[in-house]
Amino acid sequence: MAPDILVWSQRHAEASSGVPRLIGRAQGFLFFPLFQLEGLNLHVSGFRSLRNADMRGRRTEGILLVAHWVAYISGLLILLPPGLALAVAAIHQALFGVYLGCIFAPNHKGMPTQTGEPEPDFLRRQVLTSRNVSGGRFADVMLGGLNHQIEHHLFPSMPAPNLRRARPMVREYCAELGIDYHETGLIVSYREALQHLHRVGAPIRAAG
Repeated sequence: MAPDILVWSQRHAEASSGVPRLIGRAQGFLFFPLFQLEGLNLHVSGFRSLRNADMRGRRTEGILLVAHWVAYISGLLILLPPGLALAVAAIHQALFGVYLGCIFAPNHKGMPTQTGEPEPDFLRRQVLTSRNVSGGRFADVMLGGLNHQIEHHLFPSMPAPNLRRARPMVREYCAELGIDYHETGLIVSYREALQHLHRVGAPIRAAG
């Protein structure tokens, strides 16, 4: 949802049109409300991914996706009247989207998407475009380990519980190389994302 209808740089804002330009005027204020659509966006993306002929286990994935929705809708209709079932599904998917959005947003939003020319090496590209979120075990549980986003990008196959252990080593190594290792609290990460969205939307507001 967010990458499609929001603008993430002033250059993108200046070239935007249609829905992104309309939303870009006030995207800093609309960011969290739009999360209500994120759950639906991910479901749609799941079905779209089935178009990829190179996808491993595509048939199994398709069967499981359809089975999930058949069971979900059937369960609601068996237990509730149609109108109430629709309301419950809408609220459930909206809250699901908000929760997922609140997990995804702190990790990248407002961070650089390009860190220089020529393109930086793998280490700098992963570290400089990601943001870690501090908060101890609470953050680990609430964000599913994605609060250690820098380590997750550097070691994508590493089990989530080990990301916390890798963090001190990665941070120390970055300090030795003079690479900015950006880590903030959860609330600050949201503020940084919102401030960035509001700032890059300035060209659209200025254009009237």
